[in-house]
Amino acid sequence: MSLEAWDDRGVPELTARVVRASFPKGTLAVRIRDALGPVFGDSAFALAFPAVGRPAASPGVLALVSVLQYAEGLSDRQAADQVRARMDWKYLLGLELDDPGFDYTILGDFRARLIKHGLEEKVLEVILDHCSRLGLLRAGGRQRTDSTHVLAAVRTLNRMEFVGETLRAALEVLAKTAPQWLAPRIDADWAGRYGARIDSYRFPKGDDVRMRWAEQVGRDGYLILDAVAAPGAPAWLREIPAVQVLGQVWEQQYQRAGEEVHWREGKDLPPSRNRLASPYDIDARYGLKRGLGWSGYKVHFSETCEADLPRIITGVLTTDATVTDTETTGTIHQNMACRQRVPGEHVVDAGYVTAAHIVTARDEHGIDLLGPVGLDTHQGERFPQSAFRIDWQSKAVTCPQGKTSISWSAQRKSSGTELARVHFAAGDCTGCPVRAECTTASVNSKWGRSLTLLPAAQQEVLEARRGEQVTEAWQQRYHIRAGVEATISQVVRHTGIRSTRYTGADKTHLGHLLAATAANIVRIDAWLTGTPLGRTRTSHLTQLDLDLAG
Repeated sequence: MSLEAWDDRGVPELTARVVRASFPKGTLAVRIRDALGPVFGDSAFALAFPAVGRPAASPGVLALVSVLQYAEGLSDRQAADQVRARMDWKYLLGLELDDPGFDYTILGDFRARLIKHGLEEKVLEVILDHCSRLGLLRAGGRQRTDSTHVLAAVRTLNRMEFVGETLRAALEVLAKTAPQWLAPRIDADWAGRYGARIDSYRFPKGDDVRMRWAEQVGRDGYLILDAVAAPGAPAWLREIPAVQVLGQVWEQQYQRAGEEVHWREGKDLPPSRNRLASPYDIDARYGLKRGLGWSGYKVHFSETCEADLPRIITGVLTTDATVTDTETTGTIHQNMACRQRVPGEHVVDAGYVTAAHIVTARDEHGIDLLGPVGLDTHQGERFPQSAFRIDWQSKAVTCPQGKTSISWSAQRKSSGTELARVHFAAGDCTGCPVRAECTTASVNSKWGRSLTLLPAAQQEVLEARRGEQVTEAWQQRYHIRAGVEATISQVVRHTGIRSTRYTGADKTHLGHLLAATAANIVRIDAWLTGTPLGRTRTSHLTQLDLDLAG
């Protein structure tokens, strides 16, 4: 039987009769089946399965179960049990009441197939197509985006724990796969150092003693790496992932000069973005934002925010923890364009917005990127840049007192951003009556007031946005951004994405897509049943203050 033939399955008569008698008001599963049909067709996942024969279980059923387990916070084993035990699930999945279900391990295999064949986005896209057909998702309109941190499914380790655990992980694999090769190369002390999980509370006391311990670990690691790389060693040892991770970590954490092994100083370490944070999840990184540090990832959710339609999550982007929000704006817009779901207005917080982003979003995608930009650093006692008249053609700037700049040099930041550095003559500024309000340059300086300008299009849109964002009209328009915080809260609380279930960026991203799809199903059901949006929780003290102010 082909996968296409399975797409036409309906709800068995006995299942439908029993479920409707048992749940006269319906359940989420029943209402979703009635509104969307089987939800996922098997043919949507045909690329992930051989053309000959058929899978052990329906791919459409596996996709739907994968979403339901996030909607209800279930493990693979629990989700497989629900398929056997829940009548309303059988109704949604189109199964007979006596259907035996499937072994829970098939769910893991299904996720691996999706990743292998690049079908991770398919689950979310199918739901969005249903929303479009139901009129719940329109072209253009408004969308908003925000991000949250995601903890990796590993411990957060300090540097000494990390190197010790990395060596221990490699030794565990070698002891299992090549015990006769490993045995003559280690002694009884190794079992004492690496036999149990590495925890800082087991470390010797004192900084000097701990440093000697770390360097001992370094020498032990190099002993293994040298032995693996030796000409007579079996070649397959070098292909063991744990051994490859060991080599990468030792290159990052240690310096070697002949027989001497030294612990790298902080300034000699590679940047956090390139530095492994765990031997068990090599995609996770250690990130820091507003004082919060974590090992893992970040996830960005984009959703619609039309007043007369349900909030539907339309895009999910997963990055490692070191990637800043501003680095993702272009990728998010490109993904929207590829899926043909470009909004007319995209509402984000300041972390996603630069002048370059506003211009690129407008010119390349027709998106009005709505978000605040940073204030002029010369606001306050000094004249802001908006007080200066810029002649882009002649590359000259005139100050509020009518003086013209004498220097205009094109420069480029390390990030590649183009800019112009403009200087006024020291003599023009020295006797200026408003010098104190304009510049803090020393009277002995070569230059007077200096300006840093972005390219013309960016500078103009930057000044325009700075003027707009302080108005009441702009702020009222921007208020809608706050609603995305509720989406982050809902997805975190109901699907458990604060900690990823899997190791690796690909699996983690697939989990986020399943979580977003689960949230969409819950929201579609709430919309169909007329369930109102939850009210923002307000503390008693805040409510009292609001009452007094009113």
